Amino acid sequence: MPIEITLPPLLQPLAGDLNYVKVTGGTVGECLDNLVNKYPGIKPKLFNRNGKLLNGISIFLNRENIIKDPIEKTVKEGDKIHISFVVLGG
Repeated sequence: MPIEITLPPLLQPLAGDLNYVKVTGGTVGECLDNLVNKYPGIKPKLFNRNGKLLNGISIFLNRENIIKDPIEKTVKEGDKIHISFVVLGG
């Protein structure tokens, strides 16, 4: 089932300057895995060495910010995932 992932400008050069990518998966995590399999340079920008999302990354599913367990969230055909980088600091 195709799911569209919208890439932020920081990741676009790592995916051939694409604004979005079509992936497959049954959860957000599976879709992100499919994304990094297609474009391995994206992986260190999204995940730490333990495979957890880096701090400062927000995942939106159909315009809704998934705060709790974004990787486990189920997706269905036609859903759209948006990756966003949060500005951190003080």
